[in-house]
This record gives sequence, C-alpha cells and structure tokens, in this order.
Amino acid sequence: MKNLLSVLKISVSEKVFIKDPETSDLGKRIIENSIILINDIGFEGFTFKKLGKMIGSNESSVYRYFESKHKLLLYLSSWYWAWLEYQLVIETFSIKNNNDKLEKAVTIVTRTVEEDSNFSHINEKLLYKIIVNESSKSFLTKEVDKENKEGYFEIYKRLISRLEEMILDVKPDYKFGLSLASTILEGGLHQHFLGEHFPSITNCKSSETPTFFFNHLVKTSLK
Repeated sequence: MKNLLSVLKISVSEKVFIKDPETSDLGKRIIENSIILINDIGFEGFTFKKLGKMIGSNESSVYRYFESKHKLLLYLSSWYWAWLEYQLVIETFSIKNNNDKLEKAVTIVTRTVEEDSNFSHINEKLLYKIIVNESSKSFLTKEVDKENKEGYFEIYKRLISRLEEMILDVKPDYKFGLSLASTILEGGLHQHFLGEHFPSITNCKSSETPTFFFNHLVKTSLK
C-alpha cells in the first residue's frame, strides 16, 4: 500500500486555487506552514500576512496561489478527503467479505490519523486536527450552495457515496444508506472533537473510541 500511495497524486479541484501549490517549492511551503499555523492559532486568527511572515515571503505571494483563506481551507479539506479516499479504496480492495469490508471502512474514516511519510510537506496528523476543529467552517457559509454547484465538495460527497455503497452491499434493502454514511463520516469528527473539548458529554474516551462506537452503531442498524 505504501508503495502505491507514493506514486499517487492527491487531486484537488482547480477551482479552489489560482495556482496549484503542488507545482512549486513556494506552494508546498505555503501548504506545509499554513497547516502548522492554523493548528497553532486557529482559523479565525490565521491570516495570509502572518503566513507570509512565517515563510519569509510577501503576503502577496500567498495570494498568487489562493484568493482567500476560505479557499485555502477548502483546499486543505479537499486534500484530506482525497487522501482518506485513497486509504479507503486501497485498504478495503482485497477484502471479500462485505461485513468485514464495511467494518474496515468505518475504522479508516473514524480512527485517529497518524502522519504519512509519503507526503513530506504535509503533516497529516496536524491536518487531521484542523479537520476535526475547523473543517465545518469550509461549508457553513452563505456561499455553500453556490460552491456546491461548482463542484467544490465533490471529493467529500464521493467519499460518502463509497461508504453508502459498502453499507448497501451488506444490507441492500436498507433505506438510510446515505444518512448513515454521512453520519459516520461527520460523526467521527464530532466525537473526536467532543473527546478533546467536551469529554463530559461523550462516551468515546481512551479504550471506547469513536471507531468502536460507530462500528457498533453500524452493526446494530444493519441487523
């Protein structure tokens, strides 16, 4: 799997950037350091001016790649979902039993992320923390319907569709496949968020992880 991932390129919609950051050293530094800075100070406090100072470049150089920090967050979110989709496809490809495949899929999309050495300029562990804490800000906006029509969230929706397909492979007559799939994907992030910030209102702690909870939920729902 690692060898295969090393030759794959994570593709993000061209609409979220002005210039593809993967095509230059500066672009990769922008992505690498934006992840570090957003994780450190939060998306609200993050600015291109602060990022420019961090990378030793003018603020205007960042604007040559992204027209706004909102578009940058869309890029980071899309990259994460595409990276997760690759893992989902590759790690479940050889599993023949539908129940086992679905259980593995739920594990992949709800587990705590560790750093992937295949992408040296992106710290997936820090990016995952940003997704848990900040990704909803990429679509909880007035522009969400317009951006959805323009295809900004295709990777995210495709990932949910893949989960739905696995759910229906287990129980073809299940009426709520998309709802369950989107609940798993978003609910996993939310339970990790609660575990970190509001531990008194979740059972997902230490040994009882969100993965255990959602695999239990899926098995119960599909009985």
